[in-house]
Amino acid sequence: MDALPLVALIAASAVIAAAARRTPVPAPLLLVAVGLAASYVPGVPAYTLDPHVVLPLLLPPLLHTTAVESSYLDLRANLRPIALLSVGYVLFATVVVGYLAHWLAGLPLAAAMVLGAVVAPPDAVAATAIARRLGLPHRITTILQGESLVNDATAITAYKVALAAAVGEGLTWTGAVGEFLLAAVGGVGIGLVLMVPIHWLRTHLKEVLLQNTLSLLIPFVAYAAAEQVGASGVLAVVVVGLFLGHRAWQVDFATRLQEEAVWRMVAFLLESSVFALIGLQLPYVIQGLGDYGVGEAAWYAVLVFVAVVVVRFVWVFPATFVPRLLSRRIREREPEVDWKTPVIVGWAGMRGVVSLAIAFSIPMTVHGGTEPFPARNLVLFLTFTTVIGTLVVQGLTLPVLIRALKLPERDPQTLTLAEAQAQSEASREAEARLEELLRDERNALPEPLADRLRSVLERRRNAVWERLGAGNPVTGESTDDTYRRLARKVIDSEREVFVRLRDERRIDDEMMRTLLRRLDLEEAALYREESD
Repeated sequence: MDALPLVALIAASAVIAAAARRTPVPAPLLLVAVGLAASYVPGVPAYTLDPHVVLPLLLPPLLHTTAVESSYLDLRANLRPIALLSVGYVLFATVVVGYLAHWLAGLPLAAAMVLGAVVAPPDAVAATAIARRLGLPHRITTILQGESLVNDATAITAYKVALAAAVGEGLTWTGAVGEFLLAAVGGVGIGLVLMVPIHWLRTHLKEVLLQNTLSLLIPFVAYAAAEQVGASGVLAVVVVGLFLGHRAWQVDFATRLQEEAVWRMVAFLLESSVFALIGLQLPYVIQGLGDYGVGEAAWYAVLVFVAVVVVRFVWVFPATFVPRLLSRRIREREPEVDWKTPVIVGWAGMRGVVSLAIAFSIPMTVHGGTEPFPARNLVLFLTFTTVIGTLVVQGLTLPVLIRALKLPERDPQTLTLAEAQAQSEASREAEARLEELLRDERNALPEPLADRLRSVLERRRNAVWERLGAGNPVTGESTDDTYRRLARKVIDSEREVFVRLRDERRIDDEMMRTLLRRLDLEEAALYREESD
């Protein structure tokens, strides 16, 4: 196996994603565009999406990172709109888009329903990446994030049901309902069974390397365990990820720091590679059109794209306002919603790699291999164009739409004030706890050391308040920013001394690494304060 094409894909994707941070274009869109252009460059290898790789190996870690970083409490507070989008909308889109594709593009009804299920779910990675970059209101971001966590499970199950009908397995309505129940109840059940023992292991393993190895294995174990019994691996991964993220504070601090760094790198590389792979599928998809001309297929692609976009709005507006009209409890419990929210949610329906991976898994034949799958090549082409169309058209225009609608932004001063109040309350309780501990003879410390502990708490309490105060008249920095900048310069000075002492053979390399690690941990704490 030649590993060079894979290495080249990962490296190039990482470079492009990093470059996107210096442009107004979101990284997913730039990666797709470059992938499209590179697909016809001579010498670029043929990268074909393999559903046996994407679904069990790429999807679980991407879902896991999103679930761990999501707020369980926020998702629970918005469970109704999330369920309406992740389950109701996906099923609605499967049927309506399927019938429209059958009517507009002339697809056989069975193949059209397969297409409807394939293009129904918006992409978790695209939605989250673009929502965060654009700074959408917190509730809209939570709803989009929650939808994208669960909708893949609904779409994959709908695809299995539609595919069974298409290949002639004679699936009944009872069987279809049973398939959905097994996927939903089984996936959630597997997640509930796994989450507690996995968390127990994470809190009882003392070796950081073992803890991080376990962390990397968790999404694959959850996905594989659920799929093994015919349940939804997506739901199992999401349930475990939400629980572990909610309980992450109970894990050893060293594990949390390393996990965050490792998973950020994994997510960055996977997300970058996935979007580049989407663009690179263009030659394969066009070559497979067969009897359909490019012009004819392009016209069908426009029709299906418009149908996908319109159907989402047809669902989102009634799903937003009708329940509020019918239920006083919903009106009392949930915040007011104006017409801008469903406009944003409706337009933020970018499709992604899961749709393509499902489409690539469509079998070549039906009825036991005696006949070719009807219009398989066209279904694959329409899936590809829908994914590209939603990413490019909706992804590029979403920032313009958000600015035009003038959505309310979260006030940085208000957020900083809330952070300062929380830190002040925690510091007061920690100071009281410290004084209680120091009164115990077993915890006796020289007064200078006790004062050092008190100063740490005082510094932590004051740091956030200082961000609200007047800035440095010369540099424009807050007092806290100046403190961190000077602290980093002092650390840099110490680091240079340790290296010089090593070069002069006054300390050995092992001692130098020990001393530098202490400085690295101090600087990491400064960096985390600044990034927060």
